[in-house]
Amino acid sequence: MCKTWCRQHRNCGGTWKYFQDQKRIVDYVLAFNGEETDPVAVAKRTIFQRNLEAEGLETEMENCQRIHFVKIHVPENVLSHYCEIMKMQMPMKKLDNQDKIIMRDFSIQSTLVRLFRRPLFNFVIIDRQKFAPPEYRLLYEYSRDKPYLFNDRDPNFFTPCIRVAVTHFILERAYYSENIDEKKDIGIRRLVEDQVYLDAYPLHDGCTDVKSSCQRALLLEEWASINKWIKHQPLDHIKEYFGVKIAMYFAWLGFYTHMLIPASVVGLICFFYGLLTYKGNQLSKEICGDNTTIMCPQCDRLCDYWALQTTCDVSKLSHIFDNEMTIVFSIFMSVWATLYLEMWKRYSSRIQHRWGITEYCSLAEPPRPQYLSRLKNIKKTMFNIATGTQEPSPPFWTKKFPSFLYSYSVIFLFIILTIAAVFGIVVYRMSLMTSKNIYGEGGSVSGKLIIFPATTAVINLLASTVLTYVYQYVAIYMTNVEYRRTQTEYNESLNLKIYLFEFVNYYSSIFYIAFMKGKFPGYPAKYNRILNLRQEECSPGGCLMELCIQLAIIMVGKQAIGGLTEILIPYLVQKFKEFRSVLGIEANDNENGERLICCNQWTKDFNLINWHDRSLFNEYLKMVIQYGFITIFVVAFPLAPFFALLNNVFETRLDAKKFLLYYKRAVPQRVRDLGIWYNIMHVVGKVAVISSAFIIAFSSNFIPRLVYMRVVNPNGTDEGFVNHTLAYFNVSDFETNAAPEDSNFKNITICRYTEYRNSYNDPHPYKRPLIYWQILAIRLTFVVIYQNIVSLVQIVVAWAIPDVPSRLQDQIKREQYLTNEYIIEQEKLKIQRNSTTANGASNYTHNGYLPSEDSSPDDERVNYGSIADDTEYTGQSEPAEDDCNSLKAIRIVTTRV
Repeated sequence: MCKTWCRQHRNCGGTWKYFQDQKRIVDYVLAFNGEETDPVAVAKRTIFQRNLEAEGLETEMENCQRIHFVKIHVPENVLSHYCEIMKMQMPMKKLDNQDKIIMRDFSIQSTLVRLFRRPLFNFVIIDRQKFAPPEYRLLYEYSRDKPYLFNDRDPNFFTPCIRVAVTHFILERAYYSENIDEKKDIGIRRLVEDQVYLDAYPLHDGCTDVKSSCQRALLLEEWASINKWIKHQPLDHIKEYFGVKIAMYFAWLGFYTHMLIPASVVGLICFFYGLLTYKGNQLSKEICGDNTTIMCPQCDRLCDYWALQTTCDVSKLSHIFDNEMTIVFSIFMSVWATLYLEMWKRYSSRIQHRWGITEYCSLAEPPRPQYLSRLKNIKKTMFNIATGTQEPSPPFWTKKFPSFLYSYSVIFLFIILTIAAVFGIVVYRMSLMTSKNIYGEGGSVSGKLIIFPATTAVINLLASTVLTYVYQYVAIYMTNVEYRRTQTEYNESLNLKIYLFEFVNYYSSIFYIAFMKGKFPGYPAKYNRILNLRQEECSPGGCLMELCIQLAIIMVGKQAIGGLTEILIPYLVQKFKEFRSVLGIEANDNENGERLICCNQWTKDFNLINWHDRSLFNEYLKMVIQYGFITIFVVAFPLAPFFALLNNVFETRLDAKKFLLYYKRAVPQRVRDLGIWYNIMHVVGKVAVISSAFIIAFSSNFIPRLVYMRVVNPNGTDEGFVNHTLAYFNVSDFETNAAPEDSNFKNITICRYTEYRNSYNDPHPYKRPLIYWQILAIRLTFVVIYQNIVSLVQIVVAWAIPDVPSRLQDQIKREQYLTNEYIIEQEKLKIQRNSTTANGASNYTHNGYLPSEDSSPDDERVNYGSIADDTEYTGQSEPAEDDCNSLKAIRIVTTRV
């Protein structure tokens, strides 16, 4: 019969998501191997499904194929019960005068928004005929005691997103053991980990044909298409399909991408300024026009002397990225970082209010099953004010602290190993300096100064990519060692570990070039060595050019690799699963050669990639790593915001397509903000100010040129600056085994090197002159002044931009007032009605709330225990100012948690 039903409904579109009666929609699906004969697994499934039905869920088995499916439908009475328990914010009935709440905003920001909504900019506006703006509705915490607030008889009142969230909430808390004292025997997550069920997932809309009218097809056509890259995102519709957590990610990604536009424009101005003025650069003129200056060898014995003129091209390129606009761009980006974070808080406050998550608190999140299983034999308990239950608690000194210490000790060990790997690359670079293949005969020094750092940057990129995959397994294992009660705590701890590693992994080599390379090389008579190898030196134009090359390759290369793998790998994995399913490789050989026939939505979605709690982690991580590139090191690479903008434009659409086509539908989750990622970006912004100050002071020629023009050159120009930065060395003073063994230059007695040191014929040869200490003092002074000025500007910007717009604050107050007044009026009517009924007046009428309009007496006498036999509901229904604080007054005691 099942195969016949499949043949009839294989192409029925909207009918292949229902029970056999074609009336009840499938909200969730459990899949398991029907050929499995393990009695333990069968018993667990039987008990689990029986408990689901006891909670009020309706199930239907489909066992016509090797993979059996349990279809789950959640009735409306269960939805209303659990929406109340989960403290869902639901849309209210339209109240009188609510349209007068929203007042016209006369702020500058709103004026700009209205300006860009004119017909001239219609090409960026989403099609409002396809994505109708949501109707303005007041939101209130759902309560069955206040039926006059909600139109819950509307068939569309409980959206598919809410249905899935409620079903998942029940699945996470249902037992699969007869002994409910076994806290570890709870939840679908544990059953999937133990392979009792192969998978558990909600269903996509199903249709992907752009001609169909379902939400998934509409999002694929209008949102996930690369052709729509310039369009705004339909955030409210994304939220309705995927839930708040994923919608918040796309809201942040879109906001961040838009904020990159001014940063990219200023970066391009800085770049083109250097490009247009490099021909008139005095440093390049002096280097390119100097045919007499001979430089000291750049390695021992095998390297020859070289002419300063050979670095002509490098000096011209250096000016493009190290010019007068550098410090202006640096200050702009420091202020931009603060402005971006403050504007995001302001922008997200509107989203939080519109989506009803302003008061959301995650304190009531239940413990992880893995956490409970580890505490099975722990007798110590603690009272959880959020859930109102006694929970096992690990002792701090004997359990939590040792696990924490062990976990982070291993993490820091791997971070040290990463630093060691970077040090190995540095030693490799220094060892190559002695090779004739690099600095020997053949090829220009200028070309080698570009190719050499480029090849080592590629090696560093490959090494960091490999280390990332290895480290993730270690970080997950170490986080499992810790006692993290909730999934949120677990994810936050894991996110922090991996980000610390990625920070060191991707940035350490750049920090080396920016702050270490060429700073302490010594001089030909006494070089500073590491493992008997000479340290690297910067070219006469400074190390900023090499830093730019390193940044460009690592940042752009990382984005290219990430963009290729994040869409290619899911596509290949999903196609491989389909390939195995079609050929029947997953199935055991049997007489009928039975295969998994994709005749409905649950079998079709079974082949998609599993969605889990950390599926968004990699998306956030690569964006925050990118944010570090464009803030911490943007001084050396002003094109970084532009490349980030190009990447993010396509990143948004590729992520959308990936989530819609290649992944199972995500379980909707509520989040209030970006979590730990906002804190990380805030810290990165502070680090960026310090980094920019040191790069300008110590890695560029800005300070030495300034001192030269103000102190040394009486003409006040930088003419002769290159000669001023080169010291004289007598070749007879070379240290042992440092002089060239075979030189193409004849009769060389004097060579030059980039350092501020006395000449060989000075009374104190090769010592530091006074000008060196003056420049050092000014560099340190610049760092202090720059950091304080920029920090002061950041503080002023943060103070001037309130986190919540005043108009929104006023709107919230008016909404609360109107809602409270309506509740007071309706409660008075309810009291009058009850009083009249008690006195025998059965024909009570009033122009307010009537029982016949919205509910029946049976509806008001809902038995809270009929759905969850061991669930006790006590508390008030009045609105609380904060969910976290209201948990003390409103207790929802669920003994199954």
